[in-house]
Order: sequence, then C-alpha cells, then structure tokens
Amino acid sequence: EEIERETAYPDGKVEQVLKNGCHLIFFPNGTWKKVGSDGKTVTITFFNGDVKQVMPDQTVIYYYADAKTTHTTYANGLEVLQFSNGQIEKHYPDGKKEITFPDQTIKNLFTDGQEESILPDGTIVRVQPDGSKTIEFNNGQRELHTSQFKRREYPDGSVKTVYMNGQQETKYGSGRVRVKDKDGNIIMDTKL
Repeated sequence: EEIERETAYPDGKVEQVLKNGCHLIFFPNGTWKKVGSDGKTVTITFFNGDVKQVMPDQTVIYYYADAKTTHTTYANGLEVLQFSNGQIEKHYPDGKKEITFPDQTIKNLFTDGQEESILPDGTIVRVQPDGSKTIEFNNGQRELHTSQFKRREYPDGSVKTVYMNGQQETKYGSGRVRVKDKDGNIIMDTKL
C-alpha cells in the first residue's frame, strides 16, 4: 500500500497513514497496530507473535502464538477457544460449556453441575451432581450407576443389577427373576 504520510514520535513510535485510509502504528518493541479504513477494524500484532483483532461488530479474536490457540469473544458474550490439537470449547454467557474433543466426543457442562458426553459412536453419558451416571448405548442398552448399584437394561426388557455388596439380580423380559450372592451362587430363581 502507498504511504500518504508518515510521522515519527520521540518515543520511537512510527505512524503511517496509507492512501486507502488505513493507519499503521509501529512500536519500538516490535509490536504493530493496523486500524482499518473503516476505523473499526483493528489488528494488533505483538512482538511475541500473538495477534489481536477487533472487528466492527466488537468481536475480539485473540491468537496465542506459543499455544497455537485462538480465543474469540463475541459481542453477545459467547467465547470460543480453538486449540492446536483440534479441541474446541464454547463458553456461553449463562455459564454452560461445550467441549468438542479431537475424536469428536462432545461434552456439555451445565451450570447446575450436570455433565453430558456424546461419544462418536452415539453413546450418551450423563453424570448428575450426586455422581450418579446414566449411559445410553447406541444398541438400545442403558446403564445406570449409583453409589448403591450398577444396573443394565436391555432392549428385550431384561434388567441386570449388581449391588455394591456383590449380589446380582437379573429380571428377564419373561418375568423370570434370578438372584446370585457375591460369590455367584444362585440364591433365588423363579423359572416360569
């Protein structure tokens, strides 16, 4: 771009006004600033390689050179972080967070302490603030983990529960119930 005028300041700063209306300001430490001809688009390139852009809509895009991470803050308060490994985090103004991992697992963190993870194979894992967990598998099976037991529900209506003391209870879709003690010995079986 052609320079219309250039001003050197006593502190070492140099300002250039280009014919297209852009302003360039060079600082002695190597940092430089470009103000677009619209006066609203500002790009600052820091001496360490970081780059900060302010867009006309007040979106701020900050690139951390060392970490190879981009942090975008939108006017509505949404913040998006993009990491060099492909991980993307969205921080919403209401406190919710959504993380997309490089393997495409999506984890939602809610303000009430709940978590939800959606795995690439379609499995959904939900964790409650009390630590209980529900897993919904893509084959229709469902698992519930609490401090007292782990229960697996099958599409055919069968339910297998393993209690913390090791006892197992299986309720079949047919209505049959079988209970085993912690050592695997059958202590009850209602064959129909």
